[in-house]
Amino acid sequence: MESGKMLPNEIESESFRIITQELGERRFPAGAEPIIKRVIHTTADFDYADSLYFSTNVIEKVHTAINCGATIITDTQMSRSGINKSAAASFGSETVCFIADEDVALAAKENATTRSVAAVNKAALLYPDGIFVVGNAPTALFRICELADAGKLNPQIVVGVPVGFVNVAQSKERLIESGISCIVARGRKGGSNVAAAIINALMYSLMKK
Repeated sequence: MESGKMLPNEIESESFRIITQELGERRFPAGAEPIIKRVIHTTADFDYADSLYFSTNVIEKVHTAINCGATIITDTQMSRSGINKSAAASFGSETVCFIADEDVALAAKENATTRSVAAVNKAALLYPDGIFVVGNAPTALFRICELADAGKLNPQIVVGVPVGFVNVAQSKERLIESGISCIVARGRKGGSNVAAAIINALMYSLMKK
């Protein structure tokens, strides 16, 4: 069939077939393969087959959290927009983002922090045991770790995939070292689209069980 005449679901199926073929005999941690493939599908970047890090039992932990309707907190509206709301709602999960809230902007100005830090502070008060999804701001990852160390935040999982050059790789390594259950794209690569893809893949794999 000509590619221009393929239906969206056919295009997706063919894309995943190509991804599977190109990954060959690669083996991944239990439950990680659907996530890795969806991130590659989103980015067309096979580097994620090597750079995605999964902490011990993180897949089981996040599946439990989603099944229990944990709130999903994103650092950007782009990540929130990319998460499948129907899938989240089927588990009773809500997706929220505080980055554009007026009180967050005011707190950031008063405390001379980034909005991302102020947004994490707000989320820690409202949803201290939520699922935190960071696709843009390394300062958010650092703040999550600080609050967790202080006993003020106990996230069930953190998806840490900010993209960029300044403190990005360092923030991800800090998260890994913190002992918080996490999925991380090590190095400079990542982004809001990658963050959303990871959450979607986790929900889709759970829906198939």
